[in-house]
Amino acid sequence: MTNKRAAKIERMTNETKVWVEIDLDGEGKAEIDTGVPFMDHMLDLFTKHGLFDASIKAKGDTYIDDHHTTEDIGIVLGQAVKQALGDKIGIKRYGNAFVPMDDALAQVVIDISNRPHLEFRAQFPTQKVGNFDTELVHEFLWKFALEARMNVHVIVHYGANTHHMIEAIFKALARAIDEAITKDDRVKGVPSTKGLLT
Repeated sequence: MTNKRAAKIERMTNETKVWVEIDLDGEGKAEIDTGVPFMDHMLDLFTKHGLFDASIKAKGDTYIDDHHTTEDIGIVLGQAVKQALGDKIGIKRYGNAFVPMDDALAQVVIDISNRPHLEFRAQFPTQKVGNFDTELVHEFLWKFALEARMNVHVIVHYGANTHHMIEAIFKALARAIDEAITKDDRVKGVPSTKGLLT
């Protein structure tokens, strides 16, 4: 493929080691092994619903808790998506996705603007899903938005089951990104009156 939109990023700290390889123009193939089972599940959904091909692997201090690993995955995945997008020429820039999951309905709206922001409107009924702290969803999304240089708005309109609500968020995020990075032949250069999205 000409101008392949793919990237490979590694991050090594005293707390975690994270490896991410992503192809934005894939088929939804996922190889996920982060040491955080709930994040493995969410990242598998993210990869498949965005139709990305991704290998996401991590080793972290999960004997303490899942915070550092989840945060650093967000950092590295955001960096990889930003690098893979390259010059952003011809992309739609904006994406919006609604995803229902049984009782829950989530919406994610993004702008690939180089102006990072997370607006997070979700209240989960429980503080944990299994052993996973639900507050880490916000931590992951904020670090992803920051490093991907995206404006990300997350709204859970309603829901009763925390797992379903979070799952809907990750699916909607993937689908919104897929829409925003789609090339539009009508777009000449980058979709900005400033003439750049960097």
